[in-house]
Amino acid sequence: MRHLASSLLAGVAAATLLLPATPARADLVPIDEREAECLALAMYFEARAEGRRGMRAVGHVILNRREDARFPESVCGVVQQGGEGHGCQFSWYCDGRSDVPNHRRAWRAAGALAYQLLADRLTDTTGGALFYHATWVDVPWKRPREKTLVIGNHAFYR
Repeated sequence: MRHLASSLLAGVAAATLLLPATPARADLVPIDEREAECLALAMYFEARAEGRRGMRAVGHVILNRREDARFPESVCGVVQQGGEGHGCQFSWYCDGRSDVPNHRRAWRAAGALAYQLLADRLTDTTGGALFYHATWVDVPWKRPREKTLVIGNHAFYR
């Protein structure tokens, strides 16, 4: 991703991002760090103001898109779809601003959530949503979609 050091996740204490081994589940799921970084950045920049619940919902939308044939097959592909110009899917990715997180607590939460989501440890709270938008924005698509959830200033749809 643009504006990033080789790995932003390396800049945050690794222990806060890795899933802990427990006696019931010592077999940790291997997680691709690049995919975790893409997911954490998207959740952080799109929904940190909505807290863990909002970031989790954004994460589910990205994972739901990854599983849908109409979207790229990787988390980073979904996040970066449309590039940095007109047509980008996530406004933070193409806004021309720095992509370096500066709210430490929210960044840690996003990193932890990314690992949990990629390890399939959290159920989808969005009802299979593939889309969302800020509630103050007019619905940005022409085809009607089913609203599944509203969290703070974000409405989610499938």
